[in-house]
Amino acid sequence: MTGALHVLASASIATLQDLGRPGHQRHGVPVSGALDWVGLRIANALAGNAGGVAAIEMFYRGPTLEVAAESVRVAAIGAALEIVSGGARRAAPAGASVRLARGDRVTVGRCVASLVAYLAVEGGFALPGDLGSLATFPRAGLGGVEGRPLRKGDALPLAASSAPDHAEACAPEWDLAPPARVRVVPGPQDDHFTARGRRTFLDSTYTVSRQSDRMGMRLEGPAIEHAKGFNIASDGTAPGSIQVPGNGQPIVLLADRPTTGGYPKIATVASADVPALGRLRPGATIAFHAVSVEQAELARRELEARLAALHERLARARRSAASG
Repeated sequence: MTGALHVLASASIATLQDLGRPGHQRHGVPVSGALDWVGLRIANALAGNAGGVAAIEMFYRGPTLEVAAESVRVAAIGAALEIVSGGARRAAPAGASVRLARGDRVTVGRCVASLVAYLAVEGGFALPGDLGSLATFPRAGLGGVEGRPLRKGDALPLAASSAPDHAEACAPEWDLAPPARVRVVPGPQDDHFTARGRRTFLDSTYTVSRQSDRMGMRLEGPAIEHAKGFNIASDGTAPGSIQVPGNGQPIVLLADRPTTGGYPKIATVASADVPALGRLRPGATIAFHAVSVEQAELARRELEARLAALHERLARARRSAASG
């Protein structure tokens, strides 16, 4: 083993997540992966990785880790870092990379503006994964470390034995605030709701329930009226599918969603806005705005272009620092 990060303490749920394991839903295996895949990809860009490399996803606050390697570079999105090195304490802001040495301890602080934070390490983790992914799915014991959240005593093996000494990267300009209104494409079963029910959905503000999890965001607010009952023949789900069960309270399906569902789906969140849902804490409010398929596709293309531009800018900066 080239080196590792040792988990000294884990104050909340922390798991390894990448971009998931697509291609297995026909076998009933959820895609899983990062709730906020934009945050994951930014953290990876800062650490010098490809966007889909597995990182640590943390709810509310992160763990304390000790470096058992010559050196390692880490980058956090969504929370600042506190580093203890040689008895001295220093802080590293969110949105910047930092190089750590053997024996250094790093604590991922409280998630201030987001439910989740990500800690990426240069080179990623040397773990085997399941079905081609390190994404942790505890319900099935897949991915990560034994298919479960991290806990005290775990050792996360590193793929790289050391991190090159060069200028650090930062991305302070990226705004991770959720949109004022989340874009949705109506359907595929919006005809299962009355005209009043569809108006209620688009005209109302909902509150994120404490019963939400990585499987789905449960919302509380005005009930949405069904027109044809609330049961359908189970069919496939997508990231951001919005199911409405018998109580009329919508559920937005997220990373660990089941592969099929038997409640009618009034709309689907535009893929460009799905990552923002992973940042919403219980008690946050959410409202929806209907867009066309073409508008949703354009929004995703624009988001991908921004991410690609950030990755290339940071890569150019690293190449420049290395040649200088």
